[in-house]
Amino acid sequence: MNKTLDEQLALIRRGAEDFIGEAELLERLKAGKTLRIKLGMDPTAPDLHFGHTVVLNKLRQFQDLGHQVIFLVGDFTAQIGDPSGKNVTRPPLSKEQVLTNAQTYQDQVFKILDLEKTEVRFNSEWMDKMTAADMVRLTSKYTVARILERDDFQKRYSENRPIAVHEFLYSLTQAYDSVALNCDVELGGTDQKFNLLVGRDIQREYGLLPQTVITMPILEGLDGVQKMSKSLGNYIGIFEPANEMFGKIMSISDELMWRWFLLLSFRPLAEIEQLKAEAAQGRNPRDIKFELAHELVSRFHDHAAADAAQEAFINRFAKGEVPEDLETVSLKAGDGIGIAHMLKEAGLVDSTSEAFRMIKQGAVKIDGEKVDNKDLQLSAGFSGIVQVGKRRMIRIEIV
Repeated sequence: MNKTLDEQLALIRRGAEDFIGEAELLERLKAGKTLRIKLGMDPTAPDLHFGHTVVLNKLRQFQDLGHQVIFLVGDFTAQIGDPSGKNVTRPPLSKEQVLTNAQTYQDQVFKILDLEKTEVRFNSEWMDKMTAADMVRLTSKYTVARILERDDFQKRYSENRPIAVHEFLYSLTQAYDSVALNCDVELGGTDQKFNLLVGRDIQREYGLLPQTVITMPILEGLDGVQKMSKSLGNYIGIFEPANEMFGKIMSISDELMWRWFLLLSFRPLAEIEQLKAEAAQGRNPRDIKFELAHELVSRFHDHAAADAAQEAFINRFAKGEVPEDLETVSLKAGDGIGIAHMLKEAGLVDSTSEAFRMIKQGAVKIDGEKVDNKDLQLSAGFSGIVQVGKRRMIRIEIV
């Protein structure tokens, strides 16, 4: 990709929260160096969602600029457990769990990254070879006082909650990854800022030029308020079916749509500004959201799947049609079943608390009628089309 230096920097800065070491990066770019860009991810869970792709998108942008990207699987650090944002010590994962999750991560990240241009590494390559003496030398290069500057450690220490010694090692081992890989740039979420900055310090200690640190924002989930999280049910998994993915994207607010355009779309900023201008001049935001949904579904599926998902969405929701192949779920009620439990048992929500929240938001309908009674009881013989939000709809029969 032939871009001027200013154009490259504009693309690198796009959406970034922190850009630390820009002067060093600029010097490397002026010298014509092919940068080594690292993104480390601990395979602590098997599934990735759109929130994870914000930083992967930035890695892809570096890749498109002709630089060497390194996707680092933190199979060693995952067994320590990243304490970032944790109020308690996190139980370590087994080697088997880590390796299983690592394989699924690789399957998913290449929906975004170019496999042929990606260097995949595992930090066990060097960490497993470290002797006890090597680890002691590494720990000697940083102080406990600096480690305790972390907000989460400060809070736990002041509240007399346990901090295990191995948690102190996490930042140092992540930092040493940058030494082992001789990184020019390291990417991460804003919650990784402390660890990434430790990397700069440790590289200096080992006689290397410090890496530039770029952090990306934490993406808001479907509710537009809390960060995208599987536990909160406000996420889109990158392996979700095309129709489900399209429908979830269409459910976000018009305001959140612009944030997602910035962080998830590969459209040039000038095009996004043009779309904003069209919206200000009266273009229906729904039609603009169609463009976002189509782009993202095409990325994780293909263009034909995105076309079909858009057509299905229009038929189902814009035209008010009920699909002929609507899934039917039969539930046993006994003496009756509460609406929240019914929604959970039918798989329309992940928990009864989510069900109550959706009812309160007016997002639950039975045969097109809004449900506003969270204590509603349904008896054997009930049959109806139950809808949650704009995208989840099934026929439920209670026997």
